[in-house]
Amino acid sequence: MTTVHEPAVPAALADLSVWPASTTESGPGHLAVGGVRLAELADRFGTPVYVLDEAEVRHRCRTYRDAFPDAEVLYAAKAFLCRAMVRWMDEEGLGLDVCSAGELELAVTAGFAPERMVLHGNAKSPRDLETALRLGVGRVVIDSPSEIARLAAAVGPSGSQKVMVRVVPGISAGGHEKIRTGTDGQKFGLSIADGYAQHAIARILDQPQLELTGLHCHLGSQITSVKPYLAAVRRMVGLMARLHEQHGLVLPELDLGGGHGIAYRPGEDALDLTSLARKVRAELADACASAGLPVPRLVIEPGRGIAGPAGIALYRVLSVKHSGETVFVAVDGGMSDNPRPALYGVRYAPRLIGRHSTAASARVTVVGRHCEAGDILAADAELPADVRPGDLLAVPVAGAYHLSMASGYNLVGRPPVVAVRDGLARLLVRRESMEDIRGRDVGL
Repeated sequence: MTTVHEPAVPAALADLSVWPASTTESGPGHLAVGGVRLAELADRFGTPVYVLDEAEVRHRCRTYRDAFPDAEVLYAAKAFLCRAMVRWMDEEGLGLDVCSAGELELAVTAGFAPERMVLHGNAKSPRDLETALRLGVGRVVIDSPSEIARLAAAVGPSGSQKVMVRVVPGISAGGHEKIRTGTDGQKFGLSIADGYAQHAIARILDQPQLELTGLHCHLGSQITSVKPYLAAVRRMVGLMARLHEQHGLVLPELDLGGGHGIAYRPGEDALDLTSLARKVRAELADACASAGLPVPRLVIEPGRGIAGPAGIALYRVLSVKHSGETVFVAVDGGMSDNPRPALYGVRYAPRLIGRHSTAASARVTVVGRHCEAGDILAADAELPADVRPGDLLAVPVAGAYHLSMASGYNLVGRPPVVAVRDGLARLLVRRESMEDIRGRDVGL
């Protein structure tokens, strides 16, 4: 445990608007999160390192619970998962949305009740389904026609499994074309427009061991407007009305997925959860009243909205290089611990920490250490003009899709995760060592 004794004073709110609420200035050029100096964490645990503010995670869970008191809130584990995160979700009353046998097994071994989990995936492996049934997962989201027969056979004639159907509502939403999943012509779900969703539902109803509890959709990621969700409610209730007419079916659940957008840099838009909850509830009530249906229980699946703003990535500057008019600031991490800029063009706002600089700000490109021209962590970032090797950079909003998407590129090893709270720091996930890497290589 690390204890910080220095008195902390509030930092400038405008400059730190995307940082955890516990962020303070603990001295000129020094930032603390959760009462722990970030520079101290870098010295103790090395860099790169992810820092996760436990209080911020828990606060965001409660914000969702307060905004959606009658809904089932499932944390999307793909954003970031470890045993401590599982325990926090359990203690805060959230369920889990998992996408693989690995995520499912980790959660169960950490003590999470499997019946409070939902298994997703556009191409579930035999192991995924076997693990889900063996451990007793709450619901399986059917994503393709072939899963119906496979799952029914695995359940057996005397068994029972609750399922949902992932529907493609034909709505385009999301921050990048690669993370828009609510439109036709991509790999997820079953389309309403071509009738595949309706056909799959009819097949499920013919399988007595499969209990259809509701419909599911997921529009995409980094959605900052409420309007796409309202359109999804209307289309999903429209499908529920047709199913009622055709089969006498009344479904008790409607899962609208997640994709709630957050701000990565000061001034960027984020989804207004209060507005989302109020308008979605009203739209759902109106649509169901018009269709003569009871209002189903709402299910939502935030991941990034809970984990993202609670995390900070710390890096050590290795070199500063001028090339024409561009200044490249190279750090000891990169696309192996954050591939998102290379994949989606995501932009971050890194900050110099650990020393006070009076130099004017300069526009630089923060790059990683890997052998790819696309290994850029922050293009057009503003840092003090005297940034130099040995300096520490902190990148906020690094809690989601960093470690979970990290790779073994160049065999540098994945960074550790450190939790902070009330002036204490503790290791959640250790750094991947060369012993770990060599241990998997059995070729000699």
